[in-house]
Amino acid sequence: MDSVYLRKGYVHMASMKDVAKLAGVSVSTVSRVISNSIPVDEKTREKVERAIEAVNFKPNLLAQGLRSKSGNIIGLIVPEILHESFIYFIKYIERYVSEIGFNLIIGNTSNKPKLESEIIDNMIRRNVDGIIFSRVSDKSKVMRIIEKTDIPVVIIDRALGQEDIPTVVLDNYDAGRLCAEHLVALGHEKFACITGPRDIFLSRDRLRGFVDVLKKNGLGLPESNIFEGDFKFETGKKGMQYFLETGAEFTAIWGQNDLMAIGAMNELVRRGRRIPDDISVVGMDNINAAEMLVPSLTTITQPFEEMARISVDMILKERNGETIPEKRVVLSPGILIRETTSRARIAT
Repeated sequence: MDSVYLRKGYVHMASMKDVAKLAGVSVSTVSRVISNSIPVDEKTREKVERAIEAVNFKPNLLAQGLRSKSGNIIGLIVPEILHESFIYFIKYIERYVSEIGFNLIIGNTSNKPKLESEIIDNMIRRNVDGIIFSRVSDKSKVMRIIEKTDIPVVIIDRALGQEDIPTVVLDNYDAGRLCAEHLVALGHEKFACITGPRDIFLSRDRLRGFVDVLKKNGLGLPESNIFEGDFKFETGKKGMQYFLETGAEFTAIWGQNDLMAIGAMNELVRRGRRIPDDISVVGMDNINAAEMLVPSLTTITQPFEEMARISVDMILKERNGETIPEKRVVLSPGILIRETTSRARIAT
């Protein structure tokens, strides 16, 4: 019993029995009207709704969710909850989930495959209405769990080249292309790249787009000028330390996300290199810090809000049994040119 109303001079908690008695129907009919799980004829529905209003009955949403196996809850699972790019996904997905009257629960896998499987399994057991997730890596085994459930699932951001379930991703090949074309147009001929983990498809796809543009322009990227990072500031620093200490030749570098690019910039400045006079730097994601830096960071942009909106819309369509027009949605990146890129220096 959940709601309070006055009856014969004392306070009483209204229940579904009270509603059923006033409306002249069974308790199960009241339950069907509230949960909207089984169609009820319009006249009966109106009687129940008038009774609910008369006694000021407020359904226990938690109990209702347990009975109907639906609590208007969507789960979001990310590899690193404090990472800037996933903070954007959390922010926008929560906004759109809230707008449709749902609640969001978040699972942080900490880039651990075992934890990832446990979190997804737990959400399925909780009967959430849908799951949006970004996998730890290509080696993730979670698809084995997901294939056994009828709960709507959407993959966002970290997806394979092809998925059998609804997917919302960035055109990461195009991200690499945009970066390389910008640097080549500035006259750069020698490059370095700090990638994300190369067991993640999007890292390889970004690198492939970058290298393909260089090849088309008669240029190249030696393997010695590629450093595998993990999308964190520290590996940006380590990557730049590696390049400088091994004598790698380059006038421009792409960090496959802004944090690694900022880490590379940090090391360059500490070693007396000028940005962009000596080295041009490009990042990716357009996190807040990218604009705060001096010089401000040129970066490849992602449509985080659009990706979030589409993923939530896909969950709703699946939940309602509607057809999803496109099972795989690929969105285009952009480039935001700031102060860390300039014409290549001329050798004297």
